[in-house]
Amino acid sequence: MPYQQYNFKPQTFDAQKKRPDLRLLYISHSSYDKTWPSVLHSHPFTELFYVLNGTGTFQTETQTFCIAADDLILINPHVMHTEFSNGDAALEYVVLGFEGIAFETDGHAPITCLCKNVKTIRPACLFYTRSLIQELHDRKENYVEMSQNLLENLLYLIRREIRVTPEAVSVGKTSQECRMIEQYINAHYAETITLDTLSALTFHSKYYIAHAFTKYKGISPINYLITRRIEEAKSLLEHTDFPVAKIAQAVGFSSQSYFRRHSVGKPRSPPMPTADSFFPRSRTRGSHWPQGRPQNCCRPPGKRSSAAVHTCC
Repeated sequence: MPYQQYNFKPQTFDAQKKRPDLRLLYISHSSYDKTWPSVLHSHPFTELFYVLNGTGTFQTETQTFCIAADDLILINPHVMHTEFSNGDAALEYVVLGFEGIAFETDGHAPITCLCKNVKTIRPACLFYTRSLIQELHDRKENYVEMSQNLLENLLYLIRREIRVTPEAVSVGKTSQECRMIEQYINAHYAETITLDTLSALTFHSKYYIAHAFTKYKGISPINYLITRRIEEAKSLLEHTDFPVAKIAQAVGFSSQSYFRRHSVGKPRSPPMPTADSFFPRSRTRGSHWPQGRPQNCCRPPGKRSSAAVHTCC
């Protein structure tokens, strides 16, 4: 028998990288019950919806998607959603609820809900979901630690397969208005956005928005907007050959000098990079604009049949 050995290289592991403040809330295994009507609803936490068998549709406030076996749906907090089963092929699915992270694309584009087929990793998905159900059902010694590790491994696997990035969000009752503001800024950072804009969006006063968002994100909404513009400007610098002035305008700054005035001041929380750190006097020419953002997707809730298993930590 041939001998094979694979050595782990500690230098490739970022020991400074903080593990996500992630907490599993529940996992349920359900079969769709036609007698229980599905209604649009939302949660203040993130959900993972994995279809085991059957066919159906997944609905949000704005879109409807066909779903089938091995479809996986990530639903960010406060997204209205529900599911319906088609014909006699009743949906069978697993739903995990967890708090501490939400998802965005690798390009930091906001998403509300993302639907992908993960047939290529079906055996692993079945292993992790079944193991989680077993751990939470039996509640043996160290089941909490085992469950947390299983969840993290599953999410790492999903991130590798469908290229999404987890972002930390406040644990607990995340403010729906603050999450809405964050997603709006992420999607419209190149446009003119003021506290009046955000006030009209959420129907709250400017004072409330500034206070609540700073508490939620650790940075004021306007400073968060500036930070997002700087991040996008850095990406454009690396991937295009457009002049600095044009890049500054493309991400929402009225001029290059206006951009520099906002980027070289005193460090804020989080610290903001200086303009010169990614707008040098000479630079390598790029070749293309970043790829467009993928369309959003979504997931369902539906009620569980009497045979459904619902287990919580």
